Amino acid sequence: MWRYVFRRILLQGVPVLLGFTFLLYLIITIAPGSPVTHLRGVPDLDTAVIAQREAQLGVDQPFLVQYGQWLLRVMRGDLGLSFDSARRPVLELIKERMPATIILSLSSIILGWGIGIPVGILSAHYQYSAFDYLITFFAFIGISIPSFFFGLILLYIFALNLNVLPAGGFFMAGEPHTFLGYIRYLLLPALTLGLGSIASVARYMRSSLLEVLNEDYLRTARSKGLQESIVVYKHALRNALLPILTLMGFMLPTIFSGAVIVENIFTWPGLGSLAIQALNERNYPVIMGINLMFAVLIFLGSIIADISYAFADPRIRYE
Repeated sequence: MWRYVFRRILLQGVPVLLGFTFLLYLIITIAPGSPVTHLRGVPDLDTAVIAQREAQLGVDQPFLVQYGQWLLRVMRGDLGLSFDSARRPVLELIKERMPATIILSLSSIILGWGIGIPVGILSAHYQYSAFDYLITFFAFIGISIPSFFFGLILLYIFALNLNVLPAGGFFMAGEPHTFLGYIRYLLLPALTLGLGSIASVARYMRSSLLEVLNEDYLRTARSKGLQESIVVYKHALRNALLPILTLMGFMLPTIFSGAVIVENIFTWPGLGSLAIQALNERNYPVIMGINLMFAVLIFLGSIIADISYAFADPRIRYE
């Protein structure tokens, strides 16, 4: 098992991350605009001052030199300094914002899987019933509707009209931090981010379970007099989960990339809002640091999905 993980990281993860960071740095450096002219609070500057500031930041160097210097710093565990006036370490900024993004992403995953899997099982168990058609209808809506539009609908209903949930942010100044308060601020963005996951997991779970329910070994189990609930939940469900575990690895990129949009809708103080701010300011180190963190998390998620096969199906072994 550990040899397989090591090979995945060394032979697949490292080349993919190198290629990703190389292309990303190339794109942000050839994009129009300069980090100097996009700094907050900097008035219009003449060409000489802009050139001087660019030399101080090191963005006047050729692309390969800039990328090589950034890569050497990353190999030493240093993501560089932000280009803003405070010049704070990028790693420090990420550490401040990462917990909020992880909380939001994990909450959406829990909602997606906690709701999607049971709903998909019930939909397959009561195939072609009114409940099945209703779930299928709402699943297609959940897959089709954009997250930002669904978030605006939730804001309009629950924050503006009903005024039962906060419109955004994460605790007001002086407001006590309570568990109920965390739920109130987290509910709308987590639902917005998890909508697509709920719909996708429910549909995949239904399709996967229906395929397994027609297998010969389940007919044999039924012929032995086992109750249908035991046949479904003990024998069929475990094999039906394998495609869902594959789906988990592909859903992680969607969740983390979707968090960028959702965090800006609800002014959630996570990496997504920091990434948008860094893009607007052409803050190269922050952009690279955040995307590198997302890429590492996504790669680790795919490894976890592969390893989980061995726990779901004893026949699978990684040698």
